[in-house]
Amino acid sequence: MEPRVLKTLEFDKIRGIVATYCTSSTGQALTEKLEPVRDYEEVVRLLEETDEGLSILRVRGNVPMGGITDVRPHAKRAQLGGMLSAQELMEISNTIRASRIFRQFIEAIVDDKEIDIPHFVNKKDSIPILTGLEHEINAAIDENGHVLDSASSALRSIRQSLRIQEGRIRERLESYTRGRNAAKMLSDSIVTIRNDRYVIPVKAEYRSHYGGVVHDMSASGQTLFIEPDAVVQANNEIRKLKVQEREEIEKILLELSAHVQEVAHELFILVNVLADIDVVLAKAKFGTAHKCTKPDVNNEGTIRLAKARHPLISIEDAVANTIEFGKEFTTVVITGPNTGGKTVTLKTVGLCTLMAQAGLPIPALDGSEVAVFDSVYADIGDEQSIEQSLSTFSSHMVNIVDILKRYDDRSLILLDELGSGTDPQEGAALAISILDEIHGSGARVMATTHYPELKAYGYNRPGVRNASVEFDVDTLSPTYRLLIGVPGRSNAFEISKRLGLQDRIIDRAKSFTGTDRGEVDSMIASLETSRIQSEKEAEETHRLLLETEHLKAELEEKLAAFEEMKERLTEQAKEKAKKIVQNAKHESEAVISDLRAMRLNVGANIKEHELIEARKRLEEAAPAEAKKKAVQAKAALRPLEAGDEVKVLSYGQKGTLIEKASDNEWIVQIGILKMKLEQSGLEYVKPEKEKKMAATSFVTGRNTAVKLELDLRGERYEDAIVRTEKYLDDAILANYHQVSIIHGKGTGALRQGIQQYLKKHPRVKKYRFGEAGEGGHGVTVVELK
Repeated sequence: MEPRVLKTLEFDKIRGIVATYCTSSTGQALTEKLEPVRDYEEVVRLLEETDEGLSILRVRGNVPMGGITDVRPHAKRAQLGGMLSAQELMEISNTIRASRIFRQFIEAIVDDKEIDIPHFVNKKDSIPILTGLEHEINAAIDENGHVLDSASSALRSIRQSLRIQEGRIRERLESYTRGRNAAKMLSDSIVTIRNDRYVIPVKAEYRSHYGGVVHDMSASGQTLFIEPDAVVQANNEIRKLKVQEREEIEKILLELSAHVQEVAHELFILVNVLADIDVVLAKAKFGTAHKCTKPDVNNEGTIRLAKARHPLISIEDAVANTIEFGKEFTTVVITGPNTGGKTVTLKTVGLCTLMAQAGLPIPALDGSEVAVFDSVYADIGDEQSIEQSLSTFSSHMVNIVDILKRYDDRSLILLDELGSGTDPQEGAALAISILDEIHGSGARVMATTHYPELKAYGYNRPGVRNASVEFDVDTLSPTYRLLIGVPGRSNAFEISKRLGLQDRIIDRAKSFTGTDRGEVDSMIASLETSRIQSEKEAEETHRLLLETEHLKAELEEKLAAFEEMKERLTEQAKEKAKKIVQNAKHESEAVISDLRAMRLNVGANIKEHELIEARKRLEEAAPAEAKKKAVQAKAALRPLEAGDEVKVLSYGQKGTLIEKASDNEWIVQIGILKMKLEQSGLEYVKPEKEKKMAATSFVTGRNTAVKLELDLRGERYEDAIVRTEKYLDDAILANYHQVSIIHGKGTGALRQGIQQYLKKHPRVKKYRFGEAGEGGHGVTVVELK
């Protein structure tokens, strides 16, 4: 691109703004040379790099790029065998450190898989790893550029001797400052240094008292800085040590410079890569600050800028315009009044094109598209040259002639006020001829003019569109909005009328313009009215479309979530049901196996309690949900009341309701135990007189059911023995294997009597006290034969 065009379109100003976002002098220098490129693939790569930079800034906020210095001159001098200073070596170390931190930063982003940044990964991989040199320099030089004592054992020894010698001199000289005559003979009680030697400030009249060498005097001549004879030799020793120190430091610096020489080429690469990264990040920071976006690019000459702004106009003041051409039409002719924004529109198109081809984001909305041109030409503004004695027309024509010699079908040409500065009729004719010439070649053209003859240009030629900048007659000011498809019209009559010019004068003026002119103005006015109505309808349609799309996306998201939840719950239910069925199957098989084993026992004598236990195991093998529903159904047969006899389903035992503890809980007496249980786990048991006799639950010929326990608490001994004897007979007839006799603890007399009776009973196999959960010593558990 020509430097004159870059300056005309103010690309150099954009370049200067981007440079301010660089963190290194190398990046700034590289930005100042930034120019648009012509290769399509290169433009795509540059924009992708900048977009990755925008993504990194969005995710991480900032990129560590501090401490970078242009150390290429240092590396070059080291290549030539020169000795680098400690400060230069530290700059090399800091630059290597900055590259190491950047590598770690990019690796962390890649490891976290936050964003995809292949171009930055490639740049990171191309940075030479010089950590060894960094450590060598840091081991010898501190961050202030001072050579450390630890740089070599010789330097440490020299500096140690130097400190000892300086301490001795100071101590000797301070003895002078503390002497009896110090206040009278010395100007100040301090030890100072002149010409690298320790001295004391002596009043001029007492010079001979101290002797020695005078190294300096005050401006007034009243104070002499004297090195007393007593410390001359010690100062000489210090000077000797400092010479040795300087020689040792030079030796260390030469050794480090030789190491820099070995990797000088890698340092050149490192600086160049870091400068390139700095420029890419500066582009991204510029885009973030100016609300720019990455445009799509094409190689077909199509431009579509959505709500584009001129980047050098503040966001608050800039008017955004949608500009589109290059596909259905390749030439746009903008007409309208001066100061209406025609020139700004031209510069916006040209500047956005140049920015995109330089890898910069553009000030437009997402989805904007720019073409990659081989060349961009611009003739904008009054470029009259006083030195060349050229008129405005001549100056413009020199530029246009130059453009016509060099343009081709892959050029973007921007012409401002085409044909101006000469006779209007000739100028308009010349403008039409030039536009025909350029348009016929296939180049993309955008031109502005104020000639009315060009208003009909777009209607007579295919591939050409008229456009105009809007003017608000009510406020008598331009709105700076671009209207593609509508030519500009003169607003002189409307403005004059609003300013108070009489109607008869305006009507007479209209009669002078001719019928054709009036018809054209009427046509333009009609087009503007239609355009305004269409824009309102389009905005409303767009709003409704956005709302519909948002609602659709929201419903699709909810439907997807519902389907996902439904599928997940279905799978969970299937898996749960499968496990329940498998458990029930395994338990039932175990019960059947146990029953078969019992049947094969001697005489097939299966006791009732064994069948009850087997049936209970089968019931427990049923799915939990089914058991729960069965329990709830049974519990709901009749409202429970205090005094009712109930079955505690969780224990398989019967009990009596004492009182209601809460809405869903009861206090239940089970034998000697009182427990608080949920109502859903209790089943009402009908009184004995309402039950039907069943062979498996009652003793034949008796009117009472045989319980698994006998409660003798409060009974007399004789009555208790009678009831026990009767109870054991009933239990044996019912084939009970084990029963419980509740006698309570009390004095122990009833317990001892019962157990004495059990000990002699022929059908009692053995007996024992109850366990902790069975009633303890208040219950005797009897096992029957």
